[in-house]
Amino acid sequence: MQRFLPSLLVLTATSAPLYAQCSEADRKALEQFDRTWGDATTRGERTALQRIIADDYTGATLTGTVGKASTIDGAVRTAERNRANPQAAPKTTYDNYIITCTANSATVTHRNATTSMAGGREQTTYSRSVHVLEKRSGGWQVVGNAGHALDDAAVLLYLESDWNQAYKNRNTDWFERNYAHDATEVDSRTGVLSGKADAIATVKADKMVVESLELSELGVRVDGNMAIVTGVNHIKGRDEKGGAVDARIRFTDTFVKRDGRWMVWATQGTGIP
Repeated sequence: MQRFLPSLLVLTATSAPLYAQCSEADRKALEQFDRTWGDATTRGERTALQRIIADDYTGATLTGTVGKASTIDGAVRTAERNRANPQAAPKTTYDNYIITCTANSATVTHRNATTSMAGGREQTTYSRSVHVLEKRSGGWQVVGNAGHALDDAAVLLYLESDWNQAYKNRNTDWFERNYAHDATEVDSRTGVLSGKADAIATVKADKMVVESLELSELGVRVDGNMAIVTGVNHIKGRDEKGGAVDARIRFTDTFVKRDGRWMVWATQGTGIP
């Protein structure tokens, strides 16, 4: 989106609240524990899952609740089915972690992006998981789990955040994948209209250092396979000459859903005096 300055793309990254008993090292360890659990589930590793999941575990599903044994059995069966037909096996990645903890309990939430093939086309669905952990005998175990699918509005807001991080990290692969081939941008400073290739070239060339990003006044409207997201970005950083940048830009982003996936179709921003 052209919610930038001289071509700066910005969006807020949501940070987890800080607690005195939950250090950054604790959160990193809990995230790694969660990823280890996810890998063991994907591979159907019964022994690892027996250790990770507590005996009194309860998982909430759309049809009721499940316990430890049925959860592990289901993971093993799914892994065996996927190994028998690897090309059809869905692939899930985890990100956007929010982790809080005390010395003996923790809550871990994250987004799940699951990519699968449908009708010969790749499709991605999104959900969010909430895990409750307790420390027992010196190690973490999962005692509760719930989750829900994300609706289009939530997916679009996550996409805005991903977009921002892609610009900050100069991740041009993200732009290649998530900009529609006929996407357009209107530069917030010059009014120049450009397309996908120019947008990617701008990301590569931009020398601004982003120090902070803050998104506010978000609004999402969805109508079928089209959507509009509006908001304001507060941008702070340093330009290529070291000068301070502090600006607010009101933006309008238009998205189109193609092959079951939302993509950036048009973006425009206006600086707020």
